[in-house]
Amino acid sequence: MSYLTLEKNADAEYTVNRSRFISHASPAASAEEANAFVAKIRSEYPDATHNVFAFVVRSPEYSRFSDDGEPSGTSGKPVLDVIKNNLLTDSVIVVTRYFGGVLLGTGGLVRAYSHSASIAVEAAGIVKMSLCSEMEFKCPYNMYEKLSKLVPLGSGVITDTVFTDSVTVCFSIPREHEEDMVRTLADQSFGAVKAVKTGERYGKFPV
Repeated sequence: MSYLTLEKNADAEYTVNRSRFISHASPAASAEEANAFVAKIRSEYPDATHNVFAFVVRSPEYSRFSDDGEPSGTSGKPVLDVIKNNLLTDSVIVVTRYFGGVLLGTGGLVRAYSHSASIAVEAAGIVKMSLCSEMEFKCPYNMYEKLSKLVPLGSGVITDTVFTDSVTVCFSIPREHEEDMVRTLADQSFGAVKAVKTGERYGKFPV
């Protein structure tokens, strides 16, 4: 129910033996999104010597990589390995290379592409996506402060608060903590408050 992915789009740059490597990382929810990102980078760097890429998506489970003219196994696979070694999915990395005139050799290429992919992941950041229950509860004003503080303590995030004749608190919480939160709110309100589920979605949490 939970998975790791890149937090945001990010670029990073690395130079070795005059070859310039510009790495681009992005979350991508589907193979179509990943391929579109690859096409975008290729259009932005049409004069590059190579635009190597790799991606992994979750639904349906699928991965792909391309050496884009580099010797087989020296570029696309190392980039894919960085994605997989970080346990990432729904993620794409493109490494753009401008050849500097000095051959790096097979080992040098593997190290350069692996490093470029790694610094792109570092720049983009990693987040945990967890299937969350969307919940809400209503309470009188004199219970609001006490009960609302319980939500973050139980791994939830308050998403909205509506003040009328009573207070409605909307929050999102990882599904595995849903029952505990319902029980805690009921216990702390002496049975006066019952949290109800209104939906589900994937929520973003720091790793």
